[in-house]
Amino acid sequence: MEYVLIPAIAMLVSGLTLFSGFGLGTALMPAFALFFPVETAIAATAVVHLANNLFKLALVGKSGDWRVVLRFSVPAALAALVGAGALVWFAGFPALAAYTFFGHESEVTPIKLMVGLLIVTFAGLELSPKFAALEVPARYLVLGGLLSGFFGGLSGNQGAFRSAFLIKAGLSKEAFIATGVISAVIVDTVRLAVYGASYVTAHFGAIPRESVGVVIAATAAAFAGAFVGARLLQKVTFRTVQIIVAVTMIGIGAGLAAGLF
Repeated sequence: MEYVLIPAIAMLVSGLTLFSGFGLGTALMPAFALFFPVETAIAATAVVHLANNLFKLALVGKSGDWRVVLRFSVPAALAALVGAGALVWFAGFPALAAYTFFGHESEVTPIKLMVGLLIVTFAGLELSPKFAALEVPARYLVLGGLLSGFFGGLSGNQGAFRSAFLIKAGLSKEAFIATGVISAVIVDTVRLAVYGASYVTAHFGAIPRESVGVVIAATAAAFAGAFVGARLLQKVTFRTVQIIVAVTMIGIGAGLAAGLF
């Protein structure tokens, strides 16, 4: 089932996120979390996210504004170190509670509770017209980088803040897209380095081997979605899709926080 659901989500959202504020990581991580431990899901999502953004970089990267990249992405990279370190720290905490739900043994752990609540929060932001219309003045780019990088490292949720802060940076549509992709690549590279130096190294034997195949399939599907999205680079409204996916994410995030997944 994971070989169907996860690549399908990767393809759909990759196409949408190329020219909208909708985040690939925001939607893909809960899909991975349905089948794998939370920390593995976040690391796997980061691999797909980075590979997909490198592909997007080849498609649209030449339009990036490096002045904005330096002001936004350097703080984001530093904050991503802190966020990724916090994720690794939370992963080592014992369960807070355990219970049986319809014959299924469930555990509420700090990492599941934290990431689940973040998923619900960011999905709620996707549903908020006010947040979708939020445009933060360009003088706050450094703050935007810090927020985007921290939450990117902690849970993979970085797109919402990145778009809100970059939208007022005086960029053309093409430069906005390319600059966001460059920033995402930088944050993904940093957080993957932290994950690799800690969780992956320390617990390599515990990583489900089947997750490798799913990551490869999801990456290929994300490439296809990005390629199609690049061909359709124009003003498109995906509000209905955003609402459907966001509502689904709220359900998944709540279940994750409750220890059902």
